[in-house]
Amino acid sequence: MLIPDGRAPTSVPVMSGTSAYDEIGGAGAVKAAVAVFYQRVLDDPDLRSWFADIDLQRLKAHQRAFLSHALGGPDLFAGRSMAEAHAGLAITDDAFQAVVEHLVMTLHDLGVTPERLQHVRGTVDSLRDEVVSARPAAT
Repeated sequence: MLIPDGRAPTSVPVMSGTSAYDEIGGAGAVKAAVAVFYQRVLDDPDLRSWFADIDLQRLKAHQRAFLSHALGGPDLFAGRSMAEAHAGLAITDDAFQAVVEHLVMTLHDLGVTPERLQHVRGTVDSLRDEVVSARPAAT
């Protein structure tokens, strides 16, 4: 995953010598978090239609790679940039924000500290302009 200037997104800084990735249980916990996250997203009536024709297994694999890196774990992502992956989907700012909230709540429920959640939120928010392409209609 790349941010607008072509760099990989910043992972969560290591606090107290252990990454959030390690604190929540590594790869197994990330896999569980992604499963819970997508269940929340698909249960959200405002979001489920965005994922109707998506290969969820592939998407979950990409999300596991992103989340692993964002939590200070291994950088496993190899794929299109966020802008390329979301081009033409007309994702709204409201939809993006709802997805962010589902991710943060999932991580909160796994015991990720508020400080680390703030860093994850910042990492994801830094990608907003890469993902959101639908702009509000002029009034």
